[in-house]
Amino acid sequence: MPTRIGTYWINSRPDCKAMQETATLARPYAQAVFERARESGQWDEWSGALVFLRLLMQDPMMHKIALDPRIEISMLERLIFDLAGDRLTLEVRNLIRVLLDSERVQLLPEIARLFEELRAEAQGSVDVEVISAFHLSAEQEQVIAAAMKRRVGKDLKVTTRIDRGLIGGAIVRVGDLVIDASLRGRLQQLSTRFN
Repeated sequence: MPTRIGTYWINSRPDCKAMQETATLARPYAQAVFERARESGQWDEWSGALVFLRLLMQDPMMHKIALDPRIEISMLERLIFDLAGDRLTLEVRNLIRVLLDSERVQLLPEIARLFEELRAEAQGSVDVEVISAFHLSAEQEQVIAAAMKRRVGKDLKVTTRIDRGLIGGAIVRVGDLVIDASLRGRLQQLSTRFN
């Protein structure tokens, strides 16, 4: 079961509700970054900075530091800027300051993901993530891609990853839409009904 700390869900395998809540919180920031990148034409600069920040914030040690209430915002800001070196433009640094001030710096991985989705959509394709308990065959991937293409009506870029904790089935994620067809998800729904 995920643990909630403020507005964040902490779990190595977040459930669908937590994933949707994080996406909802991150969407306005991602939209603002997307608009700024479109205005300035600096797609690659923003993408590169957000990829770096996503990886940085997904590091277990950095994640722990960012959530530690004893760490002052100014210290965390300095740490992020020192680790980034010259990778961050003034605008990216301002984004980090805004996120730190609103205690939402942990949204950076989701902001990066949503930004790339918005960019791909603007360029005519949509990212679909399929998380499955076991390796999918090419035929299974094609069936999922075809079903999602009918649903969203756009070209898709499908990425897959394995999470054995799902026990069986899969989770399909397209933007804020999360379809949980995993055995773990069904068991969680069943246990909720009995409680």
